[in-house]
Amino acid sequence: MIDQDHKNMTFAAIRKDQAGFRITPNLADYARACAEFSWQSVERDLSSGRQGSGLNIADEAVDRHAAGPRALHLALRWLGKQGEVLDYTYADLRRLSNRFANVLRGLAIGKGDRVFVLAGRIPELYITALGTLKNGSVFCPLFSAFGPEPIQQRLAIGEGNVLVTTDTLYHRRKISELRESLPALRQVLVIGGGDMTAPPNTHSFHELMHTASEEFTLAPTDPEDMALIHFTSGTTGKPKGAVHVHQAVVAHHITGKYALDFHPDDVFWCTADPGWVTGTSYGIISPLTHGITSIIDEADFEAERWYRIIQEQKVTIWYTAPTAVRMMMKAGTEIIRKYDLRSLRFISSVGEPLNPEAVMWGQEAFGMPIHDNWWQTETGGIMIANYNALEIRPGSMGKPLPGIEAAIIQKRKDGTVIELKADAVGELALKPGWPSMFRAYLHEEERYRKCFAGGWYLTGDLAKKDADGYFWFIGRADDVIKSAGHLIGPFEVESALMEHPAIAEAGVIGKPDAMIGEVVKAFVSLKKGYEPSEALRKELLGHARSRLGPAVAPREIEFQSSVPKTRSGKIMRRLLKARELGLPEGDLSTLEND
Repeated sequence: MIDQDHKNMTFAAIRKDQAGFRITPNLADYARACAEFSWQSVERDLSSGRQGSGLNIADEAVDRHAAGPRALHLALRWLGKQGEVLDYTYADLRRLSNRFANVLRGLAIGKGDRVFVLAGRIPELYITALGTLKNGSVFCPLFSAFGPEPIQQRLAIGEGNVLVTTDTLYHRRKISELRESLPALRQVLVIGGGDMTAPPNTHSFHELMHTASEEFTLAPTDPEDMALIHFTSGTTGKPKGAVHVHQAVVAHHITGKYALDFHPDDVFWCTADPGWVTGTSYGIISPLTHGITSIIDEADFEAERWYRIIQEQKVTIWYTAPTAVRMMMKAGTEIIRKYDLRSLRFISSVGEPLNPEAVMWGQEAFGMPIHDNWWQTETGGIMIANYNALEIRPGSMGKPLPGIEAAIIQKRKDGTVIELKADAVGELALKPGWPSMFRAYLHEEERYRKCFAGGWYLTGDLAKKDADGYFWFIGRADDVIKSAGHLIGPFEVESALMEHPAIAEAGVIGKPDAMIGEVVKAFVSLKKGYEPSEALRKELLGHARSRLGPAVAPREIEFQSSVPKTRSGKIMRRLLKARELGLPEGDLSTLEND
């Protein structure tokens, strides 16, 4: 069993006073919502109801608003790196996505064909996503910082037929050379630059858009038609292409309502890059299905810029990553006081479980806690969350969404599965059947089948559920440290270290030891005003030992300028371990550039 001498809930629960809400939360009565919930009713309420049109993500996200009273409501406000601002209403998005759908048809790209996009957060990316889905083609986003090898690898696995990219990335990533190894890649569309008539089948994105019609008839789309391919991130091995279908929009919509508490007049900012699943599910689809305004910032993280954006754009709901939260904590609260952030009413985080200290820091910095939630590329949408109206237990993942059945299970050697009781540690599992559940790993049927057992989807995450139904993350099953008979979750140790005022970030691994199997080693970066020293190292070791006990506390601590993590906010423990042991580092294409 995981060593449970240390209790996860160090901080007191944060209770919400419903009378203090500016707007009544959508999930004010959790028990009732769960009891009355059905996916069918959500789909009926969401659907545009057009005879024979089926269910299409872009139709639900854009066209149904453009045909109604929200046609002129601001859908996207794009903020460029150099101070540019571009606004798009729902009517604008309808016209532009129609144009791109017609561009695809003119290139003989049809239903089921894969359209990859390699670009930063620019308007053309969002238009491409919506036009691709409207055409019945499959949208496949790529992270713009990928180098030629991960780009080639994902295009090959996904059998990409079209690549949309910028002039800069086209040349930097040597796309013309990559095409030689990608026989399925029929067309490349380049944003910006000059005449793109050569080489063959390479076109100017804007020239094609300029001549395309703004009228487009949506072909019927079955809810089970492939819509999205998201590639999982990792430090080693080949990326997996997780397939999602048009019915996923039902989950995108209702999770935006319940987990992120969207209301009609909200201004929403999801800081995630659409190259990752969060940036697509909640940076594009979910806010648009609700007809609200989304802020898109082209630039990378810079604390004062972010606070200025919240102030100037009057952001009400902010969805970001633990990486960003830790970087803001590192910068301190003094700069926050320079800005008027009173428009904010809800802050949420996803990527890596949020340490209790970070949850509470939100209260100090913004006057409200940061609400953690949990999901995966494979789930397509939020599955477990801390809700606006419910009590928060810092360090907890929260409770499952209405319509989601979650349990802690143990898989036996004979393949059968048993559910574990409260506070027992096991694998987090979900009952299949939610609309955004992935339908396949491309070309890896056996790997996909192994994700399911005994009527459950096995997430690969170790967790526990307390007596009140709150779930607590322990660690990835393959990250757990085995030391002198104890199983230690790295997240628990990292959270304890982050309670020390000097620590900005922490990453924990197991280091092989001949006597006890593995010893716990921590890598930490410090907040502003602290410097590495032997005295501080001893202080941190003592803090961890008193906090966790000798069996769980780290034996070694190493100072680093930053802890390696992915752009989606996950501590790259495998990379830390590879570097510690001198092993191959594997694919680093998802590594955040600090």
